[in-house]
Amino acid sequence: MPELSLSELSPTDITALQLSLGVDETETSESDLPLSDAIGQATKQNVAKGRLIGVGVGPGDPELITLKAFRLIQSAEVVSYLTNPEGVSQAKHIAGEAFESICHDQEQIGILMPMSMDRDAANLAYDAGAFAIRKALDKGKDVVFLCEGDPLFFGSFAYLMERLEAVYECVVVPGVSSIHAAASALKHPLTMLKESFAVVSGRHTDHQIEQALKQHDSVVIMKAGRERPRILSLLESTQRLNDAQYLEYIGRDNEYICTDVSELGIESGPYFSLFVVTRTANTRKEDTA
Repeated sequence: MPELSLSELSPTDITALQLSLGVDETETSESDLPLSDAIGQATKQNVAKGRLIGVGVGPGDPELITLKAFRLIQSAEVVSYLTNPEGVSQAKHIAGEAFESICHDQEQIGILMPMSMDRDAANLAYDAGAFAIRKALDKGKDVVFLCEGDPLFFGSFAYLMERLEAVYECVVVPGVSSIHAAASALKHPLTMLKESFAVVSGRHTDHQIEQALKQHDSVVIMKAGRERPRILSLLESTQRLNDAQYLEYIGRDNEYICTDVSELGIESGPYFSLFVVTRTANTRKEDTA
């Protein structure tokens, strides 16, 4: 199974990529046209044959992959996924069982995603990934892109779809999100009756997170890792510390659950972590009495 690993492109590589697409370098530089838009514009005259299929593989437990996702992975001519600098793909690992029984030649496109907060580097990786995927689509091949959790909930698939959907048919197969897997792991309802529910990111400002914690009964704080010390402080200042629970690597062998977040250290946590903040069982009983 040949695998294509894409790294960051140099300015020379970008120029070569533009030329291969029939994009005039001077025109794009004068208009400051993003490379992703140039890719779309250069292919609008072509007949789109293949489909880009975003498949959610769930948060980590291989048994949470849907039957539809499993079937599509097994039958795909081309599969794509993000990789880290070591070439490891979490999404591919989760779907490992589907790959074991493949009997045909399957092309695999690994898109190297820099592990940093630099959006320019991330956008460049998505541009390169879209270019590689487009080449397969133009040959009439469907490309199945593996996405942890759900493809359209903080999913990497969304960034590829926005680069290609103007030219190619896109299909989305939903997956179990980390939020729902977290509620199941905790055996605790996210919302009940008239309770409000909000999802925020640890990358939001203090004010945004504080407002969510004050205004909503249930709040899930995604991407908590690097911001864990700050989030703990905000939970304490809004008097929601006792309502919070913390999870890492949900559904994986190294899953970690902390039901008393006051015991958490003040150091940063891993990328795959979140806080679930809900009303306590006693408070819910009082509201329904």
